[in-house]
Amino acid sequence: MSNIDPKVLRHKVENINTLPTVPAVLKRLSVVIEKPRITLVEISAFISNDPALTTKVLKMVNSAIYGFPGRIASVSHATMLLGLNVIKGLLLGVSVFELMQKTMNGLYEHSLGCAIASRIIAQKKGVKEPEEVSVAGLLHDIGKVILALEYSTEYQAAMNEAQEKGISIFDAEYIQFNATHANVGSWLAEKWRFPRNLIEVIEFHHRPALAKTAPLETAIVHMADLLVRARGFGFAGENFVPEVNTIAYELLKLSETDIKDVLKEMEDNMESAEDLS
Repeated sequence: MSNIDPKVLRHKVENINTLPTVPAVLKRLSVVIEKPRITLVEISAFISNDPALTTKVLKMVNSAIYGFPGRIASVSHATMLLGLNVIKGLLLGVSVFELMQKTMNGLYEHSLGCAIASRIIAQKKGVKEPEEVSVAGLLHDIGKVILALEYSTEYQAAMNEAQEKGISIFDAEYIQFNATHANVGSWLAEKWRFPRNLIEVIEFHHRPALAKTAPLETAIVHMADLLVRARGFGFAGENFVPEVNTIAYELLKLSETDIKDVLKEMEDNMESAEDLS
């Protein structure tokens, strides 16, 4: 069993600004989005002051992930249209993007696929804010990035163990860290003042039956994650495809035709999303 104390791990994660492994753009961003009463105007200004970030955000907003292809020309339009929670999540997604490619090859493609599939399923289920579910899909594995950055040797050991024993990375992380990427991601989301729904989806995407506030959204991201793995988009740290949780399956009631639709639309959209790098 691991000798890492989860309390120490949580403290480290919550003080992400002081971690030497975290790049400057993420440190600057975390200070901005942690502000208790951040406004859309402030977030717009923050993005607009960074030309590279502006390009990435506009590319992402106009991509297949959000279903506004090529219609949004300015950061202020994007922030107005998507709202605070989505734009905060999106900023994290584009900032963590390079880290994802460095820390785990294929994780970004997996996360993009999950964002797209989450939006499509959310629309099928009539969810009011499908973009918020999409952001949850984009960020569901953010904990893996932080663990792989800060504890690269241990994380590699967890990945090797998952591979050798044929267990999930989730179980291997628990053996290695006394905590999982889902815990780490939810600690961050809480620290960054994300809404309860988003925190819960990140925390319980492997165990959707535990979701209290957002059971439907959690079930959607759980299902999207499994569909993306089964379809072989990207790499989530293991080759193991867990079974669909029965409670999530019953809550979603997706027919075979629904699943075929989701996979088809996801494949079409993945092609146009792959050039987001």
